[in-house]
Amino acid sequence: MIALGIEGTAWSLSIGVVDEKEVLALKSDPYIPKEGGIHPREASQHHAERIGSLFEKIFSEVRPDSIDIVAFSQGPGMGPCLRVVATAARVLALKLGKPLVGVNHCLAHVEVGRWKAKAKNPVTLYVSGGNSQVIARRGEHYRVFGETLDIGIGNALDKLARYMGLKHPGGPRIEELAKDGKHYYELPYVVKGMDFSFSGMVTAAQRLYNSVAIEDVAFSFQETAFAMLTEVTERALAYLNLDEVLLVGGVGANSRLQEMLKTMCEDRNARFYAPPKELMGDNGAMIAYTGLLMYTHGYETPVEESAVRPDFRIEDVEIRWD
Repeated sequence: MIALGIEGTAWSLSIGVVDEKEVLALKSDPYIPKEGGIHPREASQHHAERIGSLFEKIFSEVRPDSIDIVAFSQGPGMGPCLRVVATAARVLALKLGKPLVGVNHCLAHVEVGRWKAKAKNPVTLYVSGGNSQVIARRGEHYRVFGETLDIGIGNALDKLARYMGLKHPGGPRIEELAKDGKHYYELPYVVKGMDFSFSGMVTAAQRLYNSVAIEDVAFSFQETAFAMLTEVTERALAYLNLDEVLLVGGVGANSRLQEMLKTMCEDRNARFYAPPKELMGDNGAMIAYTGLLMYTHGYETPVEESAVRPDFRIEDVEIRWD
């Protein structure tokens, strides 16, 4: 079977087509603000204006009549953005006469990671702009064993980057600066049980920026934030007695975070997995694959039940597959 998936929870607009074995096509057109952060209304306008041309690119590579399932990101995310892709998905499904499947965005990151990295039953560290969670499966549901108490690590990186005059997205720019950092400065390290917090560290790093080299601020921020994430992931690994760690989400492309998690896994005789970089960030292929997985296990979303869910939690989805 072949599934088409539309992703548009925030700034990334993407359409992907997959079958059970591979990604057949993937096209993206992200919204990049001229300044500042992501504004939901402006991002949704971008998606509405560009989604037609993105479909043209996809259908230049894949015939519309080959599509068996239409999937879309139902949530969590920014309501205005979600509504654009949901409307497009409904129209396409009705036009093609194909089933519609609403997909949880967080679940899609986990499942595309398991699919492409070939992880079986991992503790997943999911790190992106709006989400930072430690996830593992228990019974017929995924459970969140730890998560941010305020902002996601991606938003924290972007917020610091904007303060330092760097353009969106800030994470890759901070990563490059951190490679030249020579001095570590202590920043608030906030881990509360299995949860963590980044807002205080952002404020402290902004103050630090006024007195030390920008490379040292970036280095210190990364080392502190990623140590927090690694600690909580290790604690979940020990608590659940598992031996696999899967890293997903846009921030997962950071080489330093991968290095820290690999070292932790080596110390615990665990295996580290990560999907290809092009499937780390928000993308249509992960929505398509998860929609395909769900449909083949009995899921279908009637049009009248396809309203977007901005606060959709991964725990809300019953997992019917291994």
